[in-house]
Amino acid sequence: MESLYLLIPLSLLLVAGLAYLLYWSIQGGQFDDLQGPGESILLDDDGPQRKDPPNI
Repeated sequence: MESLYLLIPLSLLLVAGLAYLLYWSIQGGQFDDLQGPGESILLDDDGPQRKDPPNI
């Protein structure tokens, strides 16, 4: 029972810290565009380069 006097405040501090980190990441723009960076690699393809055969 006495351990609860320590564990409950520590768990509340942990939850408050995680809530602050979530708020900070949302305000910092971490979740603005989730699809764009993942699909940008697909749009950057220029296609295969055609090489001419060497003249002999």
